[in-house]
Amino acid sequence: MGDFYQNGIITTLHNLCRRPVEELERELMGFRKTRPMSLVLPSLYSELEGPALKHIVSELAKVPYLDQIVIGLDRADESQYRHALRYFASLPQHVRVLWNDGPRMRAIDDTLKAQGLAPTEMGKGRNVWFCFGYVLAGGRSKSVALHDCDILTYSRDLVARLIYPVANPNFNYMFCKGYYARVAEGKMNGRVSRLLVTPLIRALKKVCGPNDFLDYLDSFRYPLAGEFSFRTDVINDLRIPSDWGLEVGVLSEMKRNYATNRLCQVDIADTYDHKHQDLSAADASKGLSKMSTDISKAIFRKLATNGEIFSNEKFRTIKATYYRIALDFIETYQNDAIINGLNFDRHKEEKAVELFAQNVMNAGAYFLDNPMDTPFIPSWSRVVSAIPDIMGMLEEAVDADNLEFGE
Repeated sequence: MGDFYQNGIITTLHNLCRRPVEELERELMGFRKTRPMSLVLPSLYSELEGPALKHIVSELAKVPYLDQIVIGLDRADESQYRHALRYFASLPQHVRVLWNDGPRMRAIDDTLKAQGLAPTEMGKGRNVWFCFGYVLAGGRSKSVALHDCDILTYSRDLVARLIYPVANPNFNYMFCKGYYARVAEGKMNGRVSRLLVTPLIRALKKVCGPNDFLDYLDSFRYPLAGEFSFRTDVINDLRIPSDWGLEVGVLSEMKRNYATNRLCQVDIADTYDHKHQDLSAADASKGLSKMSTDISKAIFRKLATNGEIFSNEKFRTIKATYYRIALDFIETYQNDAIINGLNFDRHKEEKAVELFAQNVMNAGAYFLDNPMDTPFIPSWSRVVSAIPDIMGMLEEAVDADNLEFGE
């Protein structure tokens, strides 16, 4: 049971009374008349073979208010794409599966490359960007939610609570971020959020001084949550990062484009568990090591666009300040775990902090060495300006794939 405390500069919508999902769904059915709703699911083909997605699909089949579900499928050959179409065929909503590796979508990508507008890096950001493009092209919805396909503790009230704030016509929110407690199997998870993002934000406040962007980031209870929702109009001008900085990048864009009273966060789950990334201390190109570097770079870039000046000396100070604050947080989390009867491996926590501290320095060095780096995928508004018929091309390609390979 969450408290009703409002911290920070954005609204927090709590789960105070365990309202039945059926009540939420009845209201959402009413909202649907003026705010039709879509759901975007970015997925690797491997997730169709994992333990979570089958249950997610069975839960979504019970959802009455969604007009459309758009699945972005990565790393799939033709036979796997055909299997995916069969896999999602039980959903009663209007369903489209984007075959991102198929010839039609590759042709779209080539068209974008010719104008220098294609995503340059494979991954979730690229997948989400194309899904959003299809949502805009179809024009079926005025509200859209997104969540991952590896949620082991999924229930359909997650999507109901996630989309409610942007679907309710009496609310003025343009964007909503989900949050939850990352506790599963008797231990705390969410190391990158707990041990990197929050202490790094606090360190940057000390080193850089008062900053409204840092106050804004610090208002989110789980800034790295992969679950969020928008009014569909928001997508037109959204620039999505292509790396692990996706979630921080989206938050940055929302702060840039909208007043904070148009943004909120909502409690969407009592428990939440999904597949866990390895720390990958020996390989900076994988796992939490790459994630921590990409996220740090995303925060540094945003501060630089707001006029913050960085140097090697400043990054050394940031790293030292971060390290001390993060170690203090470990003490806090250990005590929180003890009072709740959770397991807590202090050695592993400190090893993670040591790695993250090094990656804060690595991210700073990369930032200084690559001042012209532009990791954001162009907004769909810019793409349409350069290629006016791109939306029709995208919709036709996706629909043709679903028609040709569906059974």
